[in-house]
Amino acid sequence: MSNKNVIGVFDSGIGGTSIWKEIVARLPGEDTIYLADSINAPYGAKSKEDIIALSVKNTEKLINLGAKIIVVACNTATTNAIDYLREHYNIPFIGIEPAIKPAAVQSQSKAIGILATKGTLNSALFQTTSERWTQGVDVIEVIGEGLVPLIEQGDLENLELYNLLESYIQPMVEKNIDYLVLGCSHYPYLIPLLKKMLPPHVAIIDSGLAVARQTEAVLKELNNLSGDASSDHYIYTNGDVKVLKKVLSRFRESVKPTTTITISHKDF
Repeated sequence: MSNKNVIGVFDSGIGGTSIWKEIVARLPGEDTIYLADSINAPYGAKSKEDIIALSVKNTEKLINLGAKIIVVACNTATTNAIDYLREHYNIPFIGIEPAIKPAAVQSQSKAIGILATKGTLNSALFQTTSERWTQGVDVIEVIGEGLVPLIEQGDLENLELYNLLESYIQPMVEKNIDYLVLGCSHYPYLIPLLKKMLPPHVAIIDSGLAVARQTEAVLKELNNLSGDASSDHYIYTNGDVKVLKKVLSRFRESVKPTTTITISHKDF
């Protein structure tokens, strides 16, 4: 497999671009293809069987498009489907799951909040990780029902979004959390709103940078890193192209001039 094969990334919509952006920043010489499966968002309310089927669909599309590694930039798909994918496809997979360990280990108040989808919180992987690292820690788990569809609309200043998010965060604040773990790749786009709601001492943890580092480490181990000075990125959505362009408009200004980003509609 050529070093210039692409890094494939998929998520149930635009949320995984929060992970994709970290990968692009960390690995500026790598080409990427991102699949935004917006037509099927959110994954969090679906059955495990449906999540696996959608993950298989996205995986096979990325392999056909030349992926050398696939990043499952969705907490729900990782916790429900990544074991199946690793068993059935001969390609490296990088997953994403809530960063429970650093929050629990570093918490001084011994109270942490986890905002995630139902599919993530109910998964066996999440339960195993939580039980391992949260002994003696009060864990306030909240299902962020309704947040993903609002984020998918692209209006991150929406009053309805603010009020809904605040209703989920306030019980955590009342429990004196000092760490908030974001358990959905859509949720990093809520950080500006979260900072308005949370006391200044509360740290917000998402998994974007850790996923980018792990992607780099795996490619390095496989001797499959590209050393090119330029990179091409193709973002495909089966939903509304305008939303993706709006969400990513500011990011384009922060990357090298030799970086090209193409956003287009594609049925998959």
